[in-house]
Amino acid sequence: MRPDLLAPPPNPQVAEAWQRAWAGLVVAEDDLGPVATVAGVDVAYHDQSGELVAAAALLDARTLTVLEEVTVRDQAQFPYIPGLFSFRECSPVARAVEALSRRPDLIVCDGHGRAHPRRFGLACHLGVALDLPTIGCGKTRLTGAETPPGPDRGAHTPLLDGAEVLGATLRTQSGVRPVYVSVGHRVSLPTALTWVLHLAPRYRLPETTRAADGLVRRTPASPGTQPEAQP
Repeated sequence: MRPDLLAPPPNPQVAEAWQRAWAGLVVAEDDLGPVATVAGVDVAYHDQSGELVAAAALLDARTLTVLEEVTVRDQAQFPYIPGLFSFRECSPVARAVEALSRRPDLIVCDGHGRAHPRRFGLACHLGVALDLPTIGCGKTRLTGAETPPGPDRGAHTPLLDGAEVLGATLRTQSGVRPVYVSVGHRVSLPTALTWVLHLAPRYRLPETTRAADGLVRRTPASPGTQPEAQP
């Protein structure tokens, strides 16, 4: 883990500057070995005080069975500002991932990677901080121009900023709204698309995201920051 990438910035201007600088650390090509486990991560805010619960759910990559779940309760260390969410969420999420009994071979974030105004969303931030392969899979578009993909499962179109490909709009289920897939770290876009489709055999969202989302929803917020393993 790189603690220097997880410290809260003093203000939004510095945060944006850090994102622009750190975007150069992202590896947008495949640098991952055999994938036996995949983790999903998510964060929920339970009130207006900034208290949050971060979750990591570890799944068997073949069967999509949940193997382990970890939550971390914390207090947000940075304001709620669009485009800068990773400075609120990356540190507790990273601690949840590190608290798993085994490091995942791949992480899918409920959020964006390079499909971000400064090319450094949560998936990039987490991947670089932990030096793990990561994929961004967002429910809504943050930036870039999209062309709707075809209606069938697996159809996808590029998400563009001019001539630059930021990610892809992917339809994971026929006739259902698409998701927005982008590189996080150490995973190419074609590989990211393949994995998201594999992880979403029945529903719009990947099973990794569904598992992590379900975990944070059923975990009440309370004081303290220690990770808690779930049975």
